[in-house]
Amino acid sequence: MAAMELDTSAMSQTLEIFFSGVSKTFKSHIGRAPTRALIDFSLELTPGEVFGLIGKNGAGKSTAIKVLMGFLAPDSGRVAIKGISPSRPESRRLLGYLPENPCLYDNLTAREHLAFALECSGSSPVAEKKRIEKALEQVDLAHAADKPVRTYSKGMVQRAALAFALVHEPDILVLDEPMSGLDPLGRQLVVDLIREDHGLGHTILFSSHILTDVERICNRIGILEQGRLCRTITPAELAGLPAPPAHLTPLEALFLQTVTGREAA
Repeated sequence: MAAMELDTSAMSQTLEIFFSGVSKTFKSHIGRAPTRALIDFSLELTPGEVFGLIGKNGAGKSTAIKVLMGFLAPDSGRVAIKGISPSRPESRRLLGYLPENPCLYDNLTAREHLAFALECSGSSPVAEKKRIEKALEQVDLAHAADKPVRTYSKGMVQRAALAFALVHEPDILVLDEPMSGLDPLGRQLVVDLIREDHGLGHTILFSSHILTDVERICNRIGILEQGRLCRTITPAELAGLPAPPAHLTPLEALFLQTVTGREAA
């Protein structure tokens, strides 16, 4: 775990999320080359930023998030959440996390999940009820709050897991494919939540394949390709690019050019 340790005096304490030169390789089956999931990945997020990470399947988005959460140790490089290494459990008190494939307890209700989350985070009993009701309303699950999760649709499970990430009102949100499995109304709900959280001054890092959503809610966008963060861009910089073909948004055109090396037709 030595690669996860960080001399916090050597970096700015104003950074919310910090990656520096992070690389991660996974061993493959005998006879196959190892998979280089991240290569010299560096990224800094300041307070209040909404950063969208995009890339093809297997580009390294989920690996970067898992390294940030402390689920994977990098082979090299440094990582920190508000100056705290992910190898230290207290780093996770600062954030809410939605995994790519949420795994909830089938026999528990959404309300019971949220009560469990608050108990784990050390929330006071006085604040608990108010926070649970607020989170359920935020994700439009108040009507199903006392039904077992096994009765939920895929989209409802996704929204329940998002409430689990939100209920303790963290300063930082880390969301891995938050729109996955959601219908258009559910996607808009997540977009509105990200905007609301951003309005409170919170920091959000999320990955997505839905480029139109990324384009309209992010302060900065990063394109990952084969483990490398090969391009970062702001909405203002996107607006200054040559007009794309009529059937593409500016971000879609840039993404296709970046990952294929060809201009979008």
